[in-house]
Amino acid sequence: MKEQSSISGYAYANAQNTHAHAYLLPSVNAELAMLRERHPPPRLFDLGCGNGSVGAQLAKQGWSVTGVDPSAEGIAEGRRAYPDLRLAEGSAYDDLAAEYGHFPVVLSLEVVEHVYAPKDYARTLFDLVEPGGTAIVSTPYHGYLKNLALAATGKMDRHFTALWDHGHIKFWSIPTLTTLLTEAGFQNICFHRVGRIPALAKSMIAVAEKPLT
Repeated sequence: MKEQSSISGYAYANAQNTHAHAYLLPSVNAELAMLRERHPPPRLFDLGCGNGSVGAQLAKQGWSVTGVDPSAEGIAEGRRAYPDLRLAEGSAYDDLAAEYGHFPVVLSLEVVEHVYAPKDYARTLFDLVEPGGTAIVSTPYHGYLKNLALAATGKMDRHFTALWDHGHIKFWSIPTLTTLLTEAGFQNICFHRVGRIPALAKSMIAVAEKPLT
């Protein structure tokens, strides 16, 4: 197993959603509603499930959720709060497809910015998705106008979280995340920008398909 210290110590105070889920989940749920019709039965793998709060909400909507996260604290919180969920310690540096199989939908929210080896992450993501299936990946958005606004308002240091232990170590734009997913083998990649107006979006959500063959 590769070194995971950059994310394994990520702390969770409880098993509730974070502030980011308020602007992420409406778009994610809309996408999942369409995918549920294309990929019955509704099975989903949550890569970087954290404390299980998102998985618990999706389970209430009828999804069968399996999730892994390298944070022992997050998994412990999730198991206490949501004992019916299938949550386990694990990371994108593990051979998760060999252990858990393949899924029509793989969800990974606000994870890739914490990953030291993003190509390994993308390879694991691709392997988890069954042929013809879909990956949904979110990460903080970066683009010229947003970066300019952050610099002009003196908020760049706070945004880059340099003093946050186990915080963000990669900063993605639509072109760079597209390249990462394309090189892994995904196709038909589209993006939704969420939180604020598009040019100043808080996060972006990539929806990518795995080819049938």
